[in-house]
Amino acid sequence: MTVRRIVPDCKVPSEEEMDGNRDFYGLLGLEEVMNLGWVMTLASPANPTAQLIFVTEDRTAPVVPDLSVEVEDVDAVYARMVAAGAEVVRELRDEEWGVRRFFVRDPNGRVVNVLTHTGG
Repeated sequence: MTVRRIVPDCKVPSEEEMDGNRDFYGLLGLEEVMNLGWVMTLASPANPTAQLIFVTEDRTAPVVPDLSVEVEDVDAVYARMVAAGAEVVRELRDEEWGVRRFFVRDPNGRVVNVLTHTGG
């Protein structure tokens, strides 16, 4: 299994707060690479896997995850988690913005968004 990146998901109270975070982290050199209004990703142009995600809510899931882990084969990871008896918080599904993902709870209670980019 290959992990491509791990990104903290930072919950913010409003979309206006995302603007302030974009401006602040822009001073550190991060640039906006995705913004769906309720979720925004900032990344380093020099190292695109160095990212922060800011989210007001997850419009397709019951909770906002604590972190995101991009893997090479999300279906294989999902099967491994289910077989191990891990608590799946949100079932595996394709999202309209081009990711296939599921949420699982880690042993400390954190919700992890496990995903693969599908390009769609």
